[in-house]
Amino acid sequence: MDKTKITIAAILGVCFTLAFVFVGSYIYKSKKPVKTVSVIGLAEKDFVSDLIVWDLSFSSQDMNQRTAYADIKNKTKVVKQFLADKNIDTKECLFKALNTEKEFDYYYDKEAERSFSRFAGYKITQHVRIESYDVEKVEEAYLEISDLLDKGVDVDASSPDYYYTKLSDLKIEMLAQASEDARTRAETIVKNAGGTIKGLQSANMGVFQITAPNSSDEDYSWGGTFNTSSKAKRASINMRLTYLIK
Repeated sequence: MDKTKITIAAILGVCFTLAFVFVGSYIYKSKKPVKTVSVIGLAEKDFVSDLIVWDLSFSSQDMNQRTAYADIKNKTKVVKQFLADKNIDTKECLFKALNTEKEFDYYYDKEAERSFSRFAGYKITQHVRIESYDVEKVEEAYLEISDLLDKGVDVDASSPDYYYTKLSDLKIEMLAQASEDARTRAETIVKNAGGTIKGLQSANMGVFQITAPNSSDEDYSWGGTFNTSSKAKRASINMRLTYLIK
């Protein structure tokens, strides 16, 4: 019996020893510092907008609402003809619902020491939005909008906005370029330091920015800049990659 107990005790001792060895080895390896290198890859691309959006409005005002309405109808015909002469399709034009407001003139009576208002008529406004893939023809209409003044239509026209309809494809393309750029940077750094890349540990995408090329007064933002005032645009994005090295 004594020999059996001694044998069992010896076996258990060996097992405990091996267990401590394995646990110690695991703890050592887990606490061993991991060698990594982090790099930022950048991709930029210039492109031209393929969609233009242009908003304009005009109005009529009269003490008689019917007269104001008749006048806005005539002005609408003139504007539609102007756009047709510029080869802008009616399908590209959205004439929104008329907006009618009562206008008042305000004045101050010194003797009464109070302000008064006086009805000045009905103002009816027509808002128009033009969306077209033919950017050049809408730009031409915008530059010649003053022609409508000669025809009795005082138009309030904002500057056109420019968009690009293939941003999703562009973004995927640029992510690949930024990742490749980061990989090249990492390989160069590690190689010159006498090491080799073992594998990718993490990848983080930066903010997608769209600005006007060579713009000195336009800054990047944390949420992403999206320039709509320039027809020519520049997209940029960065990728932060962390590689394991050996």
